[in-house]
Amino acid sequence: MLISQQTRRDWLGVTLAGAALAGFPSFPVRAHTPVEGVEFKTLARPQPVEAPVGKVEVVEFFGYWCPHCHALEPELMAWRAKQPADVYFRKLPVAFRPNQAPFQHAFFALEALGKADATAPAIFAAIHVERKPIETIEDLAEVVAKAGVDRARFLELAASFAVQAKARRVMQAAEAFAIDGVPCLGVAGKWTTSPTLAGSREKALHVLDDLIARERAARR
Repeated sequence: MLISQQTRRDWLGVTLAGAALAGFPSFPVRAHTPVEGVEFKTLARPQPVEAPVGKVEVVEFFGYWCPHCHALEPELMAWRAKQPADVYFRKLPVAFRPNQAPFQHAFFALEALGKADATAPAIFAAIHVERKPIETIEDLAEVVAKAGVDRARFLELAASFAVQAKARRVMQAAEAFAIDGVPCLGVAGKWTTSPTLAGSREKALHVLDDLIARERAARR
């Protein structure tokens, strides 16, 4: 007697359900394991991290000017909120061209004021949603002032030697991590991934979880 494919599927479903009810162990579908060289890259030379001892560092190389960074931001913020205490996250603003430098300086000024996370939605929205012509640090000062930041103090910090030095160090880090586009995510100074490499923003966050787990396992 021939059995149709639908009948076979129905029979299999009943058999598996019966096995579960009978107390037989179930075997969950295994999550996809990210592939090196496809969904993430291993750095030729591990890079120093700033994370305290016992924590796994995750670095986001980004730019306020980048539409893909804007798209990733809410998902990445939600991901960050769910991480345990041993994940140390920091953002590094990249400037591939001179006209992107003001955005770097703005980030470090806001970070010094403790306002980087709070003002990010307003800055991204002004650039990518409202389409305001933001090109200078003064333009950015107008945006953050509306978000409650002291305009004069922001401009003072953005022009400071400390911020200029941080901007130079970021570009050195970007070169060491072989960053050629943003957003790009580094883990433990060893690996990088991105939505482009992983195939989507959601998949990139899955790769992050996997790489963090690898680093934890390596430390045991």
